[in-house]
Amino acid sequence: MSQAILDKVEQTAIKENPPQFEIGDTVDVHLRILEGNKERIQVFTGVVIALSGSGSKEMFTVRRIVSGEGVERKFPLHSPRIEKVEVKRSGVVRRAKLYFLRGRVGKAVRLKERRRS
Repeated sequence: MSQAILDKVEQTAIKENPPQFEIGDTVDVHLRILEGNKERIQVFTGVVIALSGSGSKEMFTVRRIVSGEGVERKFPLHSPRIEKVEVKRSGVVRRAKLYFLRGRVGKAVRLKERRRS
């Protein structure tokens, strides 16, 4: 009984058409940032290294390199703060989680690009 109620509440939070991307894709995540009474869009660019959760609790992790230091950020897929997710390029991967990229430096971090037909 209570699980059915929770499912109905979660359905209201789920986006109609969530962004389509895969693990290994380089994406631009456009976020709405509130500063006082002003709102602006900030772009976080990086490689999707993990997807986790399901339903309204689905998350994705994006990793990028900033001044030689690796930065990871987790985003809720169905968050109203996410304006859009643009796929810049697709990478060829054979894993569900790309945590091995954390230990790599320089050119070794790059992934082969998937050819689109």
